[in-house]
Amino acid sequence: MMFPIEVENLSHAYGDRSALADVSFCVKTGEIFAFLGPNGSGKTTLFKILTTFIPVECGEVTLLGHNLARDSSPVRQHLGVVFQHPSLDLKLTVTENLRHHGHLYGIWGADLKRRIRDVLGLHELDDRGDDLVETLSGGLRRRAEIAKTMLPRPRLLLLDEPSAGLDPIARRRLLGFLNNLCVSEEVTVVLTTHILDEAETCDRVGILNSGELVAVGTPDGLRDHISGDIVTIDSPAPDQLAPKINRQYGCKVASVEGMLRIECDGGHEFVRDVVAAFPSDIRSARFGKPTLEDVFIKLTGRRFEL
Repeated sequence: MMFPIEVENLSHAYGDRSALADVSFCVKTGEIFAFLGPNGSGKTTLFKILTTFIPVECGEVTLLGHNLARDSSPVRQHLGVVFQHPSLDLKLTVTENLRHHGHLYGIWGADLKRRIRDVLGLHELDDRGDDLVETLSGGLRRRAEIAKTMLPRPRLLLLDEPSAGLDPIARRRLLGFLNNLCVSEEVTVVLTTHILDEAETCDRVGILNSGELVAVGTPDGLRDHISGDIVTIDSPAPDQLAPKINRQYGCKVASVEGMLRIECDGGHEFVRDVVAAFPSDIRSARFGKPTLEDVFIKLTGRRFEL
């Protein structure tokens, strides 16, 4: 079975600094795959390699059956790339932007008009074609950007931080459009993000930390790394409180940047009991169901910070 993207033992360095270290993964046809990680995790370098902007130094990267180390040219015509920073001309209309983009791909005449009509309809931009891009909201500009990218009918859509600068409502709508693309256009979508909620909606997630791919799986599968609830305790003396909790309750207590974290069943009952047992040692305590941030903390030992 051939996957649209297959990566094996990929490493990349800038001088003495390692940006990616022995990264391996595959992306299935028609899925939305997100690379989640804070700044400096290796997302940008990986994105540049997948979009053929920088060469493969070490390892194997195969896109749509083409080995990028040997020849990246054939795959480019099948790639749609949406960068973090907009590439639309603000002084042109949406249709004018699409028309010029089509010309770059050798699309002209009736075929170009038909494709422009199709992508505007697909992204619910039918009534915005004659609007100047500078008059559009951030969410509409992002959809116009993706519409432009979809004009040549790529098989792979790669997006770098697609929700950057969007409000939560626009972000949800954008992700809805990406889901529709996967179904209606049979497109495989790969995106980078540092937004935890965005990653939660994707089919699968790869968690990057300091250039290493520490986990890959569905959001639910990744959360299964954690058993029960997450209890977080703020204490004036965490190093003294941790062994007390361990002795009394027999549970493992982790210290992450001065906060105590405990995995347990019945988090609400545990919070009640531990506060009653050590009232002078606890400033505050809370519990919640595990999130992808909790998974990141468990796998890396540090908080997910931008």
